[in-house]
Amino acid sequence: MVFKAKEYGQRNKKSYSSARIPLPVIWLKVARLKQWNRQFVSVLVILAFPLVTRGDWPRWGGAHGNFTVQNVKLADAWPAKGPRQIWRRRLGDGYSSIVTSGKQLVTMYRAGNQEHVVAMNALTGKTVWQHSDEVEFLEGTNVKEFGPGPLATPLIVDGRVCAVGVTGVLHCLDFASGNVVWKRDLASAFQGTKLYRGYSASPIAFRDTVILPVGGPGRGLVAFRIKDGSIAWQKHDFAISHVSPIMIRFCNQDQLVVVAEKLIAGVDPATGQMLWRHEHPIRGGYISSTPVWHDDGRLFFSAAYGAGSRCLQLACDADKTTVKEMWHNTRMRVHHSNVIRVGDVVYGSSGDFSAIPFTALNMKTGKVLWQDRQLGRASSVYADGKFIVLQEDGTLMLASMTPKKLTVHAKAKLFEGRAWTGPILDGKRLYIRNREEIMAFEIP
Repeated sequence: MVFKAKEYGQRNKKSYSSARIPLPVIWLKVARLKQWNRQFVSVLVILAFPLVTRGDWPRWGGAHGNFTVQNVKLADAWPAKGPRQIWRRRLGDGYSSIVTSGKQLVTMYRAGNQEHVVAMNALTGKTVWQHSDEVEFLEGTNVKEFGPGPLATPLIVDGRVCAVGVTGVLHCLDFASGNVVWKRDLASAFQGTKLYRGYSASPIAFRDTVILPVGGPGRGLVAFRIKDGSIAWQKHDFAISHVSPIMIRFCNQDQLVVVAEKLIAGVDPATGQMLWRHEHPIRGGYISSTPVWHDDGRLFFSAAYGAGSRCLQLACDADKTTVKEMWHNTRMRVHHSNVIRVGDVVYGSSGDFSAIPFTALNMKTGKVLWQDRQLGRASSVYADGKFIVLQEDGTLMLASMTPKKLTVHAKAKLFEGRAWTGPILDGKRLYIRNREEIMAFEIP
């Protein structure tokens, strides 16, 4: 193959930036290579242009919203002590996950009577900026049993950070400085649903808007313009749940899937128009697991407290989406950890307060393929055919999962304390947190 450096560079300037290789240096090296033998050029090009192994994680569920990372190679084992720790620091209470863009990561936490949105240097863990607000809990919120929050995960989009706290106060901050661009109170100003555990749905972006479940008459969903917080649209009368919405592409259109109280629906994210809906008997305050979508038209969602899992089959009929429930299984009851689909199988922790086996379930039939108690309550991320699993007790595992079995390749105890926040993987950099600390590791 003849390597054309100029054409390759024009197609891949963004990749160079992601790999942090200065462009002028690259062009100089390539120019010097022209006088060398082509066989040596091919080898040196590989060295000069390494595979890009980092990728931003800008929202709940990562770049694709499905807790998977592409274009990264992982080793089959770790050192005995686990992955190499890069940095570790105290943070504060809360279950908000971590989002990243470039050399900066963002999350939320609570300390004292304040909620904080904090940006940190991804390489060192040092604070870049922090925005803080005093927060008084809403009447009826249980903050003693479940913790004071915050619960939702921020969104990085268009140079902004959109973050919503446990009382439903939404801030839009400048990503570089942390300055407030605009602010909206979903509970008081919009009469949003007040949930027992506090607000926990993570914002999602569509074009020039950020969309959130709010709840209440005419405000089941609200789309705010990212630039100034003005309302693009607000529609529907349903009460909301704890579930973060997801974006899918089906029937030749973008669809926002929202799990509300006793209802799951597909909505046009541009207008708020209802595209389809399916009733379910689950109370909104019970639902915590993010739906799982696949391009075969199957949509999985699950809840604990005896509710179980359901699979919907979406179909396209004359440019309209229809929906049919395929099966209901009470043996897999996902509480608040995530679920990942690989092939025709979904994998995740099942149960709430008693035994919590990690479970594999066939998406076509609803049949449980296996359950394994060695993982227990855990969250995971999927990359290079492997699962990186964080148990709630601070144990990190590298595992393979197939329809037939679970195989653990590596295991390390990283910290004490409750870990209900799932791990996130930015390239080969793993970020995790518990209710006291946040830390970064390099995955082999």
